[in-house]
Amino acid sequence: MSEIAHYIGGSRVAGTSGRSQPVWNPATGESEKTVALASTAEVGAVIADAKAAWPAWAATPPLRRARILDRFKSILWDRGDQLAEAISAEHGKTHEDALGEVTRGLEVVEFAVGIPTHLQGDFSANVGTGVDSFSVRQPLGVVAGITPFNFPAMVPMWMFPVALACGNCFILKPSERDPSASLLIAEWLTEAGLPAGVFNVVQGDKEAVDAILESPDVKAVSFVGSTPIASYIHKTATANGKRCQALGGAKNHMVVMPDADLDMAVGALMGAAYGSAGERCMAVSVAVPVTDQVADALIEKLVPKIEALKVGPASDKTSEMGPVVTKAAQEKILGYIEKGEAEGAKIVVDGRTFTPPQGYENGYYVGPTLIDGVTPDMTIWQEEIFGPVLSVVRRNSYQDAVDLIHGHHFANGTAVFTRDGDVARSFAQDIEVGMVGINVPIPVPMAFHSFGGWKDSIFGDHAMHGMEGVRFYTRIKTTTMRWPTGMRADAQFSMPTLG
Repeated sequence: MSEIAHYIGGSRVAGTSGRSQPVWNPATGESEKTVALASTAEVGAVIADAKAAWPAWAATPPLRRARILDRFKSILWDRGDQLAEAISAEHGKTHEDALGEVTRGLEVVEFAVGIPTHLQGDFSANVGTGVDSFSVRQPLGVVAGITPFNFPAMVPMWMFPVALACGNCFILKPSERDPSASLLIAEWLTEAGLPAGVFNVVQGDKEAVDAILESPDVKAVSFVGSTPIASYIHKTATANGKRCQALGGAKNHMVVMPDADLDMAVGALMGAAYGSAGERCMAVSVAVPVTDQVADALIEKLVPKIEALKVGPASDKTSEMGPVVTKAAQEKILGYIEKGEAEGAKIVVDGRTFTPPQGYENGYYVGPTLIDGVTPDMTIWQEEIFGPVLSVVRRNSYQDAVDLIHGHHFANGTAVFTRDGDVARSFAQDIEVGMVGINVPIPVPMAFHSFGGWKDSIFGDHAMHGMEGVRFYTRIKTTTMRWPTGMRADAQFSMPTLG
């Protein structure tokens, strides 16, 4: 059985801790390889390697850094299928879904290639007599990304392209559930010309995470995952003097107004609720039809489409939804369905009855599930399920729907489907959620905008990628200068002025 290694100093490096864990194929339920789990000492060596590489990389002109990322972008474009296959084998999502993930990550690389423009500073001539002032943004040093299982390529690419372009060295700690994508990315960056030590991958669990959080040589940490862990990451990182952006959980609502194009809304819900088996922080997990008439019509149209959804392994190119990532995830999701039923909700389409395809009986499958009659006092509304479960919460008016969304402690993404421009504008303006869609079910911003929710969906002041990413991975320095001609030679004891 092969072991997935680290990537340090420009090459794969076997683990030395003596610790490892299985990597499972979710489609079959079989373990086909293991992943090394780094010790604190191993993480320290990786950080030291990155720290040694940083001065030369920081001094590299932004245009040269951009050219390396541009070559990486071309490799990624040409070999996207290879990366998607690695993702599907360990995550379970369909090939097309994995390829879409790669494409969305590639868009951040495209943004980062424009770093010479993004790093342009400000210059003010003659702020005082013979005095000029200018501001520049400079890299932080060694930074780290701790990323989740659900997007093993895209989420790291929310982070490292901008971090590298800004002149930082980057350490990636990917999820131990699907670690292979990280090594392909690292090798392709080296092939593109990235110097050794500038991008490193350290595989591991909580021991590796804590070593990163506690090291004084790591200046910033980016994280995406569940809210409890995001809170822990943010608290620990900031207590150790680091910058931190930590994105947490979600409970994304899609409001369906009486005037909505119902067929459009149904198609949007199918993809947004059941794509990637619902294992997305931007998945729509709550449909909010306004009026019972809309709810009944919506459910009537949803049921046959849900029942016809093709669930199977990624190796079957006709599969529209794959398994969930682990046995534990499968059991947790099934438990939520049972909890909803016990609390009085109506199971309209029951994913517990799904029978896996022949040969995949031990895979981690949950059938697409639709639950009606969900109310805000139920566990399945209050907590993030992170699986292919769509809850229907009926509301009587637009304002009732808005109040429902505002009553949740998560505020990552939301959407409204309507033909009414006044409703659309009011929703976009007033809803207390970080990312909003108008007739768009999963409003993930393009790479030149920034990704981030509100409330318990984010910890820290900076969203990811776009100009928010540039600001997070740099610090501003302002210089005020005057040359000797005409300078006063005597000391000044009052507050200096430049006029």
